[in-house]
Amino acid sequence: MQEIPVYLFTGFMDSGKTTLIRQTLLEQDFGDGAKTLLIVCEDGDEEYDEAELAKANTKLLMIENEEDFTETLLKNINLQYLPDQVFVEYNGTWGMDTILEANLPEGWMIVQSLATVDATTFEMYLNNMRAMIMEQLFKADVVIFNRCDENTPKIKFRGAVKSMNRPAQIVYERKDGSIDESEDELPFDLNQDIIEISDADYALWYMDAQENYKKYDGKKIEFTALVYNPDKMKKGMMVPGRFAMTCCIDDVTFLGFKCKYPDSKSIPHKSWIHIVAEIHVEFAKEYKGKGPVLYPISIEMTEKPEDELVYFS
Repeated sequence: MQEIPVYLFTGFMDSGKTTLIRQTLLEQDFGDGAKTLLIVCEDGDEEYDEAELAKANTKLLMIENEEDFTETLLKNINLQYLPDQVFVEYNGTWGMDTILEANLPEGWMIVQSLATVDATTFEMYLNNMRAMIMEQLFKADVVIFNRCDENTPKIKFRGAVKSMNRPAQIVYERKDGSIDESEDELPFDLNQDIIEISDADYALWYMDAQENYKKYDGKKIEFTALVYNPDKMKKGMMVPGRFAMTCCIDDVTFLGFKCKYPDSKSIPHKSWIHIVAEIHVEFAKEYKGKGPVLYPISIEMTEKPEDELVYFS
């Protein structure tokens, strides 16, 4: 049975899905003339020109209601159109499980998922509809922030996505369509003798240190942490970190670093400390490879902060 690649485009209405699909199909000659079925699940401001689509050997099919997006319909569509490849412009208000957990027609396979995000409205959605917008992004292979400018908080957006979807490739596209490849600006100074990490910046620092650990090798870091150090923990080891809310209060996870400290048993489990430590990049089985390992320079017991959680935005 021939594999039929399915390309899934997610994101809220007016986030740029239609524009991206048109550019891919019409401007890039994607698939080199392959018979394409374009399934569109919402009617946005941007529309398709069926005459243009025909030039790209593409047939357009609208599915307006989520209850109509069934396995039976998809199988009938497959028999009717016999596509070589399928593009799906998914509705940003539909549950992702409707498509991700569906038994697709024989041969159909989602080979790439792309999510588009309007950078000018993303913070508003994070503040008011975090769970809903993150559902559109958490399985995407590529997340494209469009309509970016010099004021776009790229590192903040990156942290929000990576907290839910570590493998995602993130692309920033300017309003003129060009790609912004400038380095994300961190909210703390890596050139300080001791890098001070505030509670507000902890989650972003954690993600950056995990992904780009090489640049922290030999750096000294200072932050407030909750210590994971149960009785079963090996002597000389503990894990300072913070609980972070990634999506909602029901989705809280502990973000901590391996820490080598000879007197670790003197630090009670779930105690709060203010730690200054030097980072060494080492192989650690906890990281399944190399990563940042903390070597304390000083540790002081401290009071728990007013808000025990840290956030990615």
